[in-house]
Amino acid sequence: MSDLNELYQEILLDHNSKPRNFRKLDQANHTADGYNPLCGDRISLYLQIEDGVITDVGFQGVGCAISRASASMMTQSIKGQKLETAEQVFDQFHKMLTEPDAELDYDQLGDLETLAGVAEFPTRIKCAVLAWHTLRAALEGKSDGVTTE
Repeated sequence: MSDLNELYQEILLDHNSKPRNFRKLDQANHTADGYNPLCGDRISLYLQIEDGVITDVGFQGVGCAISRASASMMTQSIKGQKLETAEQVFDQFHKMLTEPDAELDYDQLGDLETLAGVAEFPTRIKCAVLAWHTLRAALEGKSDGVTTE
């Protein structure tokens, strides 16, 4: 089990140090900002959506390793997906962190499963879900942004 935990930690550290899709997306047609006052995490999320598909995604921001890794992994998991699929992944991810006994679709979660250990640290859950709540705000057209408080 310690080998698996080490692998998960390596994946998180890699996404933190080299976040995927870390860029402003100039052609974005859906955007939102998110803030986690507890940890100081801030994110701006940019989505290009065409015909119900997230064709491109980018994010910028500052934050702890969990927040950056979660945002990076989220962008990878939703890029190229239909909006309905992105919502399903959001629901699975949220359940994984907030409902310890929930039945999960690990095929749908993919590498996001590496963040499951965050559930053991309740104060860090907000770090992991910030990007996801920002995603939902962008999809719903909420221009005033979101906060984890």
